[in-house]
Parts: sequence; C-alpha cells; structure tokens
Amino acid sequence: MVPKEIHIGLPEGKTVSMNYFSYVVARDYGFAPNPFGGICTLATCKQRIRNIANINDWIFGITNKKLGNRLIYAMKVTRILTYNEYWESDEFQFKKPVLNGSLKQMYGDNIYFYDKGAKKWYQENSHHSYEEGETNFHNLNRDTSCEKVLLSEEFFYFGKENIEIDKSIKKDFVVGINHRHVKKNSAEKLISQLTESHERGYNADPISFTDFERYDGVS
Repeated sequence: MVPKEIHIGLPEGKTVSMNYFSYVVARDYGFAPNPFGGICTLATCKQRIRNIANINDWIFGITNKKLGNRLIYAMKVTRILTYNEYWESDEFQFKKPVLNGSLKQMYGDNIYFYDKGAKKWYQENSHHSYEEGETNFHNLNRDTSCEKVLLSEEFFYFGKENIEIDKSIKKDFVVGINHRHVKKNSAEKLISQLTESHERGYNADPISFTDFERYDGVS
C-alpha cells in the first residue's frame, strides 16, 4: 500500500471542534501506547482513532470490563507525524526497539518506514513482528492502513496502577469493540480531575510489563 500524504491543520479562518475518544486497551505492554521518554506515542493499532484524531484531541484508554473499565492513560494529541517522519527524526530514535535492551527499549514503537524507491513498507524487529524480525503482515497491513503517529507531551499514564473513573461520568467512557466519542462535559470533568489530583507523565509500569512478548495480530 502506497502511503497517502498527510495534511495537518486547517485552512485559514477555519476551526474544528475538539474530539474525545475512549477505547479499551486490550494489551498494555508499553507498546501501544508507548509512554516512555517523556512523550506518549500511539504509533500502531487503533488505526481508526489515528485516522480521525487531530491536534488537541484527547484519547482515553481504559481497562476491559473484567478489570473494571478503569483509566490506564489519557493523552492530548500535541503533534502528528507520518511514519517516515517518525522513523527519520533524531528526536525519536530512542523509540526504535532494541531487543537486547531493557523492556522499555524492547517495546519501542518506532517500527515502520516506507521505501518509495522499492515501493515497500518495512517493519522493524519488534513486538509486532515474528521471531527473528520476520515481517508480520497481519500487523503491518493493519498498522499502516493509517500512516499517522499521534504524539503527546501532555499525558497521564497509570498502567498497572490504573485509576477509577468517577461514577457520574464513567458510563460515557465505557466501550466494547472499537472506540466511542466521549461527551465534552464528561471528558472535561475527567481531565480537570486528573490535572488537580495526579502527576502528569509516567506514573507506573504497564500492566503486562514482566517479559517481552510478540503479538501475532490474530489472537
């Protein structure tokens, strides 16, 4: 698949309403989202959210129903890059996976680039590839169906110390498959509570931060 050009921003004089998205983080390894290094990135999975999200939108990731639909993270989109911009940026070389490094390095999410000459996507040896770095096309095709990487310098990540969402607004965040648009009033109330009561940034390790695993994209 040849990547499409991404145009970020609006024509002069145009405005857009802020959006708020909620979804269940099915696998919290520190890969999607990747909350390390002082910046939270959503570079893989959740292609539908990545496709429609704009700068200043908020994304909320919650646990599944079994774990109580608690808040794992909240991020305000402050930048959007293409995969090639992300891959080539000096600023984000540390987000490339190092499979003989620490768990934080092993779960690096900077794993895709498109070679225009070869007209081919490349996938780095990573959580989304097969053993020995063999390309996993289930993951590659899904991830690169949207070429946007969402970045946030304004985020709250709680991981295994996920927090309860106030009962008065919780129903507006609970979602099954895919994602939902959260009502503005409920989203703003949660953001206000986070700002007043919690430290921004990385507060605890991911839920499944015990050993490196690969995801086959099917199971």
